[in-house]
Amino acid sequence: MNFVEELRWRGMIQDVMPGTEEQLLKEQTSGYLGIDPTADSLHIGHLVGVMMLKHFQRAGHTPIALVGGATGMIGDPSMKSAERKLLDEETLRHNQEAIKTQLAKFLDFESDIPNRALLVNNYDWMKDYTFLTFIRDIGKHITVNYMMAKDSVKKRLSGESSEGMSFTEFSYQLMQGYDFLHLYREKGCRLQLGGSDQWGNITTGTELIRRVEGGEAYALVCPLITKADGGKFGKTETGNVWLDRRYTSPYKFYQFWLNVSDADAEKYIKIFTSLTKEEIESLVAQQQSAPHLRPLQKKLAEEITVMVHSREDYDMAVNASQILFGKSTSQTLRAIDEETFLQVFEGVPQFTISKDKLSAGVKAVDLLTDDAAVFPSKGEMRKTVQAGGVMINKEKLESFDEVIAASHLIGNKYILAQRGKKNYFLLIAE
Repeated sequence: MNFVEELRWRGMIQDVMPGTEEQLLKEQTSGYLGIDPTADSLHIGHLVGVMMLKHFQRAGHTPIALVGGATGMIGDPSMKSAERKLLDEETLRHNQEAIKTQLAKFLDFESDIPNRALLVNNYDWMKDYTFLTFIRDIGKHITVNYMMAKDSVKKRLSGESSEGMSFTEFSYQLMQGYDFLHLYREKGCRLQLGGSDQWGNITTGTELIRRVEGGEAYALVCPLITKADGGKFGKTETGNVWLDRRYTSPYKFYQFWLNVSDADAEKYIKIFTSLTKEEIESLVAQQQSAPHLRPLQKKLAEEITVMVHSREDYDMAVNASQILFGKSTSQTLRAIDEETFLQVFEGVPQFTISKDKLSAGVKAVDLLTDDAAVFPSKGEMRKTVQAGGVMINKEKLESFDEVIAASHLIGNKYILAQRGKKNYFLLIAE
């Protein structure tokens, strides 16, 4: 597989240094991508870089994921208008382990293939490097003029930011450049991958390798992902979409991808899946002929939810999603976990009912008028039941005075009442 060609048709190349494609076609090459360890989970903004590493390994090359323990202690100035909070070593180590577990779903770290992935942390080679040695060995090779010419520096010094830029952040590109030099020496690494905002930092590394070792190294960056409507990719009203289920449940993760626009779905399915060009072209054609069926969004959501979570999580998310559209049963309701159940019915009117009263049994007509104001009157409740328009836990209520008991509770706590096709009410027994 031609790695550069693969990324090109997927729309994943913004800039590539001359000679990169030739190097990768010539021999198995090691390439690295830096990952910021400021949290103990990746979010979907990281996934573009991770997918680049995945395609790199698929193409027969050796991917190196670099967790920026040392650089994470400083904070990259690129695309930022202010400095970040610095992390301690214990937090960084914890974050590194959590990130490796997530990366293992995309990259092969364990098998005996010749190009198995590596995980490194630049804190390991920077922690004992003294400041004097660093500025003597590395600082002298890169001029201030060269560093000042970088966009990330120019932007911060141009007055766009009232805070200016500290020496700590100014030195960031030197440290990242040294990472590339270190990996070139120790792992034979010849390529650095990243987002387009990293181009300046990456080329500082290739320049350092050229000046210090007389070696040749390469750079390839992907465009920053945007939404068709100009909004920020990966953000929702509640913040980032995380890969860790503690921060973003599989259901919400699945929903995020399922609800992207048609234009975004066509772009994202190339970037965030390993589907072939033919498979994607076939899905695009299906979308054009029947856009209401949304085959692109469905396949995108399936591929990425299974990859990040599991097939079981995906199946549960699909079943949960169908609850609101009438294609589910009482069995489906009882099969999903409580967290997903509550997320499906977020924003639905809720009523608290007495668990003791329910244990003794209560007529549906009393439950849905006196105990919970699902209906304004018993007369209207009777009429709607006779028309077949009342459901309890997705099962049609046959009689208005049917007895509802504790056995109806889902998870020993909830009853889902439905008036008509779209009006849901959640009864919580306490």
